[in-house]
Amino acid sequence: MTEAEDVLGTAGAWSRAGEQVAIATVTETWGSSPRPPGSQMAVTASGRMAGSVSGGCIEGAVADAAKRTMETGTPQLLDFGVTNERAWEVGLACGGKLKVFVERLG
Repeated sequence: MTEAEDVLGTAGAWSRAGEQVAIATVTETWGSSPRPPGSQMAVTASGRMAGSVSGGCIEGAVADAAKRTMETGTPQLLDFGVTNERAWEVGLACGGKLKVFVERLG
Protein backbone atom coordinates (compact mmCIF):
# COMPACT_ATOMS: atom_id res chain seq x y z
CA MET A 1 0.00 0.00 0.00
CA THR A 2 1.34 3.43 -0.90
CA GLU A 3 1.16 6.46 1.34
CA ALA A 4 -1.45 8.04 -0.99
CA GLU A 5 -3.67 4.96 -0.71
CA ASP A 6 -3.37 5.11 3.08
CA VAL A 7 -4.37 8.80 3.14
CA LEU A 8 -7.30 8.13 0.81
CA GLY A 9 -8.32 5.09 2.86
CA THR A 10 -8.23 7.14 6.05
CA ALA A 11 -10.19 9.96 4.39
CA GLY A 12 -12.78 7.47 3.15
CA ALA A 13 -13.17 5.98 6.62
CA TRP A 14 -13.62 9.43 8.14
CA SER A 15 -16.20 10.30 5.48
CA ARG A 16 -18.12 7.04 6.05
CA ALA A 17 -18.15 7.88 9.76
CA GLY A 18 -19.92 11.15 8.98
CA GLU A 19 -16.98 13.57 8.96
CA GLN A 20 -16.66 16.30 6.32
CA VAL A 21 -13.33 15.73 4.55
CA ALA A 22 -11.11 17.60 2.10
CA ILE A 23 -8.13 16.21 0.20
CA ALA A 24 -5.05 18.30 -0.59
CA THR A 25 -2.73 17.05 -3.33
CA VAL A 26 0.68 18.41 -4.38
CA THR A 27 0.30 19.01 -8.13
CA GLU A 28 3.56 20.72 -9.00
CA THR A 29 6.94 21.44 -7.44
CA TRP A 30 9.98 23.49 -8.35
CA GLY A 31 13.42 23.57 -6.76
CA SER A 32 13.91 22.24 -3.27
CA SER A 33 10.46 21.00 -2.34
CA PRO A 34 9.74 19.01 0.83
CA ARG A 35 7.26 16.57 -0.80
CA PRO A 36 6.94 15.27 -4.39
CA PRO A 37 3.93 15.73 -6.68
CA GLY A 38 1.15 13.33 -5.76
CA SER A 39 1.71 13.70 -2.01
CA GLN A 40 -1.60 14.03 -0.21
CA MET A 41 -3.11 15.20 3.03
CA ALA A 42 -6.66 14.66 4.29
CA VAL A 43 -8.30 17.19 6.62
CA THR A 44 -11.63 16.97 8.45
CA ALA A 45 -13.87 19.82 9.53
CA SER A 46 -13.17 18.80 13.13
CA GLY A 47 -9.42 19.26 12.59
CA ARG A 48 -8.12 15.72 12.07
CA MET A 49 -5.27 15.35 9.55
CA ALA A 50 -3.56 12.45 7.80
CA GLY A 51 -0.66 12.55 5.37
CA SER A 52 1.53 15.48 4.44
CA VAL A 53 1.98 17.94 1.59
CA SER A 54 5.08 19.65 2.94
CA GLY A 55 6.64 17.82 5.83
CA GLY A 56 5.02 20.31 8.20
CA CYS A 57 6.04 23.73 6.92
CA ILE A 58 2.70 24.73 5.27
CA GLU A 59 0.27 22.18 6.69
CA GLY A 60 -1.51 24.82 8.80
CA ALA A 61 -2.21 27.06 5.79
CA VAL A 62 -3.38 24.08 3.74
CA ALA A 63 -5.66 22.91 6.58
CA ASP A 64 -7.21 26.39 6.78
CA ALA A 65 -7.81 26.35 3.01
CA ALA A 66 -9.29 22.84 3.28
CA LYS A 67 -11.78 24.05 5.88
CA ARG A 68 -12.86 26.88 3.56
CA THR A 69 -13.25 24.37 0.73
CA MET A 70 -15.40 22.12 2.92
CA GLU A 71 -17.60 25.10 3.82
CA THR A 72 -18.00 26.45 0.28
CA GLY A 73 -17.56 23.34 -1.86
CA THR A 74 -15.23 25.35 -4.11
CA PRO A 75 -11.89 23.68 -4.92
CA GLN A 76 -8.72 25.77 -4.58
CA LEU A 77 -5.29 25.73 -6.18
CA LEU A 78 -2.80 27.05 -3.64
CA ASP A 79 0.58 28.38 -4.70
CA PHE A 80 3.38 28.42 -2.13
CA GLY A 81 6.78 29.89 -2.86
CA VAL A 82 9.51 31.89 -1.23
CA THR A 83 10.89 35.30 -1.99
CA ASN A 84 13.79 36.76 -0.07
CA GLU A 85 11.37 39.12 1.69
CA ARG A 86 9.00 36.30 2.74
CA ALA A 87 11.48 33.48 3.40
CA TRP A 88 10.25 32.65 6.90
CA GLU A 89 6.66 33.93 6.67
CA VAL A 90 5.05 30.79 5.18
CA GLY A 91 7.63 28.32 6.33
CA LEU A 92 9.16 27.34 2.99
CA ALA A 93 12.68 28.36 3.91
CA CYS A 94 13.96 25.53 1.69
CA GLY A 95 13.64 27.90 -1.27
CA GLY A 96 11.26 25.68 -3.24
CA LYS A 97 7.84 26.25 -4.68
CA LEU A 98 4.81 24.02 -4.79
CA LYS A 99 1.18 24.01 -5.84
CA VAL A 100 -1.48 22.19 -3.86
CA PHE A 101 -4.98 21.39 -5.13
CA VAL A 102 -7.64 21.21 -2.42
CA GLU A 103 -11.04 19.59 -2.98
CA ARG A 104 -13.93 18.44 -0.84
CA LEU A 105 -14.43 14.69 -0.65
CA GLY A 106 -17.94 13.53 -1.51
